[in-house]
Amino acid sequence: MTVLSRASLSRLPATIVRPGHEAGGISTGIVHFGPGAFHRAHQAHYVDRVLDQDPRWGIAAVSLRSGSTTDALKRQDGLYTLAVIDREPSMRVVAAHSEAIGPGEGARLRALLANPAVRIATSTVTEKGYCLGSDGTLDFAHPDIVHDLNAPAEPASVIGWIVAGLRDRRAAGVAPFAMLCCDNMTGNGGKLRAACAALAREQDPELAEWIEAEVAFPDSMVDSITPASDAAFLGKVQAALGVDDAAAVQRESFTQWVLQRFDLTDGPDLAAAGVTLTGDVRGYEQAKLRILNGAHSSLAYIGLALGHETVFEAVSDPALGAFVGRLMHQDIAASLKPVEGLDVAGYADAVLARFRNPEIRHLLSQIAWDGSQKLPYRLLDTVAEALAAGRSVERLAVPVAAWMAFVRRKALAGETITDPLAGALAGAAGGETPVAALLGMRQVFSARVAEDARFREAVAGAFAGFERGAVAGLLAR
Repeated sequence: MTVLSRASLSRLPATIVRPGHEAGGISTGIVHFGPGAFHRAHQAHYVDRVLDQDPRWGIAAVSLRSGSTTDALKRQDGLYTLAVIDREPSMRVVAAHSEAIGPGEGARLRALLANPAVRIATSTVTEKGYCLGSDGTLDFAHPDIVHDLNAPAEPASVIGWIVAGLRDRRAAGVAPFAMLCCDNMTGNGGKLRAACAALAREQDPELAEWIEAEVAFPDSMVDSITPASDAAFLGKVQAALGVDDAAAVQRESFTQWVLQRFDLTDGPDLAAAGVTLTGDVRGYEQAKLRILNGAHSSLAYIGLALGHETVFEAVSDPALGAFVGRLMHQDIAASLKPVEGLDVAGYADAVLARFRNPEIRHLLSQIAWDGSQKLPYRLLDTVAEALAAGRSVERLAVPVAAWMAFVRRKALAGETITDPLAGALAGAAGGETPVAALLGMRQVFSARVAEDARFREAVAGAFAGFERGAVAGLLAR
């Protein structure tokens, strides 16, 4: 079958949205490491909109490990389909990639990183792709870093390639590119700067000083659910387009890219494309953690108690959906400090709208995993601040008690508890005083929260409601 390409673009059905710029008329201004599904569904979509007005910012897609995606992009002239899945689905062709570089093409990559026309480098390689240790700093024992120290001209790691590119530019007297980490790690820009400087310091201390002083590593936060491009999805795309597209991706309609402001003279107008530029990325991260993730955990544990299977089913339950809405707008929102450009109420409404997307099948059972690790940040920090401020914790206690009831059901049934603290949780939850025993686990509950009589009483009462099956009364709070 004919593949998607510039030659076949004009023959696509009218229902498929075409790029707003000439696909072959862009030049490379961005190098991206890790052109997986998330990059193609998220960052490249923003850049595609920039290119409608400014052709200098084409993306060179770089894959250091697997050539499947870069090979597909080469065959398809950098084009691919982005399917937005929601109540009103759509498909559009993205033309953001000006070239693709796969494994074994190091010379091309080296030349591109040294090219003054390249002003920005970006990355989505997952947290483990940065070769960091458990403390968030560069792991010098990592095999790729060991290799890069011994062969700096032929790097194996993303960190090694960034440093090599910056070394070449410094030697040539060319201004450095800005380095944007687009993987969700708190303080991702600072961590990437520290890792690059650490590797450079072992090779050339002056280069390390230059990187720390001259190279922009802004923090960022990204968000959009991107289901896998399985055979069934690719078949739907082929049927809709009438051509084969091996690089097609899908995502929900909601998408967010929050980026710390950084200096780049005559750079791309990312804000016009929908990117949020701010001086407080951490504030957006906290809002996401507490509003989105806190609501997710609440839906999971309460929803499972009510027999629901997915987020869509749970939020579509009128009583539960209304309860979570009040929790977000009245309890969680009150714990957030003002953040430049962030409309907290609007964000909470957008999150609820995301949950109501019938095309996204997000299992509550998966969200419920690792509760002992998630609850402290998603809910218990909010509880601590409410207690300190003298606010009610009656509603906040409900999802915490739902988690306790969830763990107890698993423990009594002898079912697997997917959690690093599974053994301790089963012992505490399976005993005669589960609430007291779980509150006594300092790996989960701080003494300040667990020993506060207001919280203990609220959780105990809500837990009793779950044990009796009297959930309706709890959701009326």
